[in-house]
Amino acid sequence: MGARPKHDVFQAIADPTRRKLLRLLADKELPVTDISRNFPISRTAVSKHLRILWEAGLVQKHKVGRETRYKLQPDPLLELKRWLSYYERFWDNKMAALKHVVEDREADSVNHLLQIRKKHQSAE
Repeated sequence: MGARPKHDVFQAIADPTRRKLLRLLADKELPVTDISRNFPISRTAVSKHLRILWEAGLVQKHKVGRETRYKLQPDPLLELKRWLSYYERFWDNKMAALKHVVEDREADSVNHLLQIRKKHQSAE
């Protein structure tokens, strides 16, 4: 059995910079130098964020010449997806309740307009 990661997926994605790194690496493999150009922080800070993502298993790294290149490893995100899917039922319930409220208000508005129209027609 392998060593346990120093950081779990939830810790790794807690930081907005690391979430942006994951988005950046989703479509392509990049060296630290290119990655750093996308952030207003030092290359050292970017490397520290990448290390946390790597320790959580969210990025892979390998050497190409003198460069270390990184790419997204999405498999650990399945743990996050499973966790979030449990809570979707609460969001779905809230959305259904909101839809019901909106539809009721729309129906009330239509009925109100029909009553006004009826009054105007009978007054003529």
